Amino acid sequence: MTVTENVTTQGGRAPRSALLSAPRRQPRALVNGYRWWTPWLFLLPTVIGVALFLVVPLFAGLFIAFTDWNVVSGIEGIRWVGLANFQELMGDPMFWSSIGRTLFYAGVGTPLTVFVGVVLGLALNRPLPARGLLRAIFFLPALVNTVAAGTVWLLLLHPTSGIVNDTLRTLGFSDPPKWFVSQEWALPAIVLMSVWIGAGYVAVLVIAALQDMPEDLYEAATLDGAGALRKFTTVTLPGLVPILTFLLITSFIGRSQAFGLIQFMTAGGPGDSTTVLSYYMYEVGFHSYRFGYAAAIGVMSMLGVLVISVFFFRLQRGRGLYN
Repeated sequence: MTVTENVTTQGGRAPRSALLSAPRRQPRALVNGYRWWTPWLFLLPTVIGVALFLVVPLFAGLFIAFTDWNVVSGIEGIRWVGLANFQELMGDPMFWSSIGRTLFYAGVGTPLTVFVGVVLGLALNRPLPARGLLRAIFFLPALVNTVAAGTVWLLLLHPTSGIVNDTLRTLGFSDPPKWFVSQEWALPAIVLMSVWIGAGYVAVLVIAALQDMPEDLYEAATLDGAGALRKFTTVTLPGLVPILTFLLITSFIGRSQAFGLIQFMTAGGPGDSTTVLSYYMYEVGFHSYRFGYAAAIGVMSMLGVLVISVFFFRLQRGRGLYN
């Protein structure tokens, strides 16, 4: 019962003291005691950062893709050419061959990295001596600087004095691969190195997903007489589908944009054997100063990655434990 209901009124009006003591309604401009724009004020720095470093460059790149610009001439040198850059791409053999090398690098390296990472994650999730130390050791390659890692692999895969080729000769291979100095083996060697770098990162995420798996499902499978393989196919693998989808998509995107590793290890060579799409875009833009044409390559690369990402999302729909 409110204060005003207990006060004797005269002429249907409450005394001034009762009106002052009655609870006041919040102004419409306040939400839970705050101005409506207060949360947006805290979000403003993030919104500005995303706009400046993501949205603006994205639309600028899309605009430049329809122009002929060598960047040296400044803003005044931008000349609108419409679809001319994309028409030229359709007849550019180097563009199509670089797409093929990108698909090999990402299409082979991504599933191989995820497979090795899942195997490592399953192994390191079991009770092992010094398990924490083993996890840290396998994760270390993901933290190593590209230059340091590349230097080590150049020594390991040296065609004449590397440990790998010496081991192969000991096993009876008289003519082991030349690796980074061979047009046939340079790209597979980079794929092998990328698997070494990324498998530990995949393993850590897989371990986290395994530890979050509901134990009652395994208990129910045991009561039903399921063996280890049956438990893996019906409980473990479906439970890993969300994290595997995330890893496949992000790994494919990362490899489709690969530059630093290839620049340091082979600089696109020998010949053009490791010139993937991102490296070809770099050469066109910063060697030939054709920034409009390079932007068109970037747009085509973005569309291709978008299509493949949507494909991965649709492929995993309904296959996961939590779908």
